[in-house]
Amino acid sequence: MLTSIELISRLHELHCSVCGQPHTAYLLQTVSECHAAPLEAVYDQRPRLTRAAAINVHDASMWRYRAMLPLLDDENKVTLGEGFTPILPLRQLAGRYNLRELLLKDEGQNPTGSFKARGLSMAVSKAKELGSTGCIIPTAGNAGVAMAAYCARAGLRAVVVMPRHTPTAFREECYWYGAEVHLVDGLINDCAARVRELNSRNELLDVSTLKEPYRLEGKKTMGYELAEQLDWQLPDVLLYPAGGGTGLIGIWKAFREMQVLGWLPENAKLPRMVAVQAENCQPLADTYFGRQANCAAYVGQPTIANGLAVPRPLGEQMMLRVLRESGGTVVSISDEDMLEGMRELGQLEGLFVAPEGAAVWMAARHLLAAGTISPDEQILLLNTGSGQKYLDNVLGRARG
Repeated sequence: MLTSIELISRLHELHCSVCGQPHTAYLLQTVSECHAAPLEAVYDQRPRLTRAAAINVHDASMWRYRAMLPLLDDENKVTLGEGFTPILPLRQLAGRYNLRELLLKDEGQNPTGSFKARGLSMAVSKAKELGSTGCIIPTAGNAGVAMAAYCARAGLRAVVVMPRHTPTAFREECYWYGAEVHLVDGLINDCAARVRELNSRNELLDVSTLKEPYRLEGKKTMGYELAEQLDWQLPDVLLYPAGGGTGLIGIWKAFREMQVLGWLPENAKLPRMVAVQAENCQPLADTYFGRQANCAAYVGQPTIANGLAVPRPLGEQMMLRVLRESGGTVVSISDEDMLEGMRELGQLEGLFVAPEGAAVWMAARHLLAAGTISPDEQILLLNTGSGQKYLDNVLGRARG
């Protein structure tokens, strides 16, 4: 018989992403003990959940998929209404480029203005549930803002470490949420080193990308939403801006879970996943195309797409696995092309997207020109945030 906890969540245990070694889900965890690799949540899928029984259609947030999320007690839920963002048809752009169907899921409509709200809502909820008194994070901007907001909501201490060149809007929002903010010269890997110094006694939960297992579970809800919103028929190609890669990995995890659950049609074809990076910081591309063995020594440069300035992503091997399994690829986009993409999406579709969102559109254009994507395919873009916070980066450069 299912216990009351199992009725709320089917969470079973955590597995090392390298070897599958199990770890308990009932204690605070960071990376795996065996390989110092990200941990992935595994769910008990017997008896099988039906879509009708599992999805709370009255909850217009990511929490509608409650049974396949890791929170054990709703008393610990820390939410601002994140998720269930719209999928918008881009008819003007589709017409200009002779495309059958071009869609965009707009994550800029989340609380705190980005997709980071999903992951940090879940991570902070689990931190609260497992007894943490506060959280610390290295961030390029949006993740720090989201963590600060959700920690404020939960009554937990928040420490945010971000590059000194981060646009002012990100810093100021963290201050408004009451977070302790530290500015560092360099990129997010330099901020991570500062986090280790500040948290040398492990008094705070480090919610860095993939250094705890639950941001991934919040991000995966994008995959569940895509399937539900598209009537359980997935697009042919899905383009996603991949810095740390949690969203790319999470969406693919959701697709795989739904296959096991039987929520997707039998033998459903999954999308080709395209990871989009900045030319100024393209470690995944360099590894994927054989220009380096891995990202361990990669040195990146700043880019107007702050979220893509991640030179040494912990989840590199997990991202490569997604690309391999889906038959996808990696595309790198220049800052100049991102500005062009922002102009097109703004002037033709009325969307002021983050540079990361513009990068995925320009990546689609490049792949269409190369013949890698067919105009007859259904193409879905993920815009990860609002362009409002990037005004310091783009002001005066995108006019024309």
